[in-house]
Amino acid sequence: MMRHLISAADLTRDDAVLILDTAEEMARVADRPIKKLPTLRGRTVVNLFFEDSTRTRISFEAAEKRLSADVINFSAKGSSVSKGESLKDTAQTLEAMGVDAVVIRHGASGAPYRLATSGWIDAAVINAGDGTHQHPTQALLDAFTMRRRLVGRDAGLGQDLAGKRITIVGDVLHSRVARSNVDLLHTLGAEVTLVAPPTLVPVGVGNWPCEVSYDLDSTLPTSDAVMMLRVQRERMNAAFFPTEREYSRRYGLDGERMAKMPGHAVVMHPGPMVRGMEITAEVADSDRCTVVEQVANGVSIRMAVLYLLLGGNESAVANTRTEEK
Repeated sequence: MMRHLISAADLTRDDAVLILDTAEEMARVADRPIKKLPTLRGRTVVNLFFEDSTRTRISFEAAEKRLSADVINFSAKGSSVSKGESLKDTAQTLEAMGVDAVVIRHGASGAPYRLATSGWIDAAVINAGDGTHQHPTQALLDAFTMRRRLVGRDAGLGQDLAGKRITIVGDVLHSRVARSNVDLLHTLGAEVTLVAPPTLVPVGVGNWPCEVSYDLDSTLPTSDAVMMLRVQRERMNAAFFPTEREYSRRYGLDGERMAKMPGHAVVMHPGPMVRGMEITAEVADSDRCTVVEQVANGVSIRMAVLYLLLGGNESAVANTRTEEK
């Protein structure tokens, strides 16, 4: 494992499979009466969030506490950042406190890379989402969920997603989740197809390791997993489609469309869902939808990443099983 986790594109197949296998071990901790490991006792982790977040921040905090780390939550609102303090000054303040890792979410693409390579701070940096660029732990938890559902919980150990067909639908232009998933799923051997209105397909997508389609119905019968993306209106500065109703009619997933998918195929969503627009309540509440599993798996994945960056470079198999005795 590298010192930092900035982009899903930085991970090799072996890196990614090691994280997924380690997360499988971490998931067993959640089944215990006491859901804690002493792995990061004495280590300090800062959650440095410059953007609003619920799922990601709570997931990281739960992962850190289950590994017994000391956790500091930093929110830009109400802090010195709202008074004009720069990222550099914030980083140097944290360095003076002696933190061991920084989990950063920032509205500017490239901020985590800048923090990791600037020399401002001597700590591991984990990207929890930067602008429209990357969100590597989201891609990892999505891949973990797919592997469990499509390969099997135990059968999946050591395996990648070779040959699986994944369709990602919606606002690809503004989605760091889509970019991260395309990078990671390609590394894991999956075949990825992006489906979106032409106005929501990024310039240069021809250089991405994936196919592009504008017709959702034609891709569904061959998909092993369909990932619906939220339309990110807060990042839009123009009208990218006529109306919500028109978008939903062409690119929304309802029960009729879900019936066209293979029997084993699953429906995914990074959250938060906008029911009635990109996904109907019927689909969101069905057994084939993995949204709640993704949230639970996110804690296991983030425990695995923190363990491998701060606790050790080998699988957690021996460690967790020794502590169970």
